[in-house]
Amino acid sequence: MQNEALKIVAVSAGLSQPSSTRLLADRLAAAARERLAAEQDRPVEVRVIDLRDLAVDIANHLVTGFPPRALSEAIDAVTAADGLIAVSPVFTASYSGLFKSFFDLIDNTALTGKPVLIAATGGTGRHSLVLEHAMRPLFAYLRATVVPTSVYAASEDWGSSGDEYTEGLPSRIRRAGGELAGMIAGGRAVSGASRAPGLDDEVVPFEQQLADLRLD
Repeated sequence: MQNEALKIVAVSAGLSQPSSTRLLADRLAAAARERLAAEQDRPVEVRVIDLRDLAVDIANHLVTGFPPRALSEAIDAVTAADGLIAVSPVFTASYSGLFKSFFDLIDNTALTGKPVLIAATGGTGRHSLVLEHAMRPLFAYLRATVVPTSVYAASEDWGSSGDEYTEGLPSRIRRAGGELAGMIAGGRAVSGASRAPGLDDEVVPFEQQLADLRLD
């Protein structure tokens, strides 16, 4: 019996067509797939979800509480994936409203322990910190396991090979895709709810914490 396929789902919040956000999602998925195919004796399936095609469904679900079929299938694909790639364009120094609205519809425990690669696109490199001050905290709240390397692609990064101080976009894509593949191959991270209790899990009463702060 053939091994069950590993599933990578990439979510792209790009609005234009063609879209640099979709292009980045495709390249990250290809990098992760290539690494997994080289190291795992299992088929790898990749699905890319374009949120622009689901924008009306997302708005209707936020109002009615009932997801149309296409949106429900997209949410199911994200929650069932072995690894997730999330890519958003930068609007007003943060991820797009469409990107946030989609992940607002996902139960806040559904991504627990899931390997996630975050990435963003923008017109200038000045917005690259959106990955750390907005996107990484979002997926930390959703209890996902975010890979160390995030990828930001400004307009000038496309076709750039970097220099002696900075890696070019292709190199960053390969490294981030490899990290995601490594997490997928290693299995999901153990969530806090399923860990065995230990010394690090002991709860210190608030009164004791206050007492420890008092000066002698």
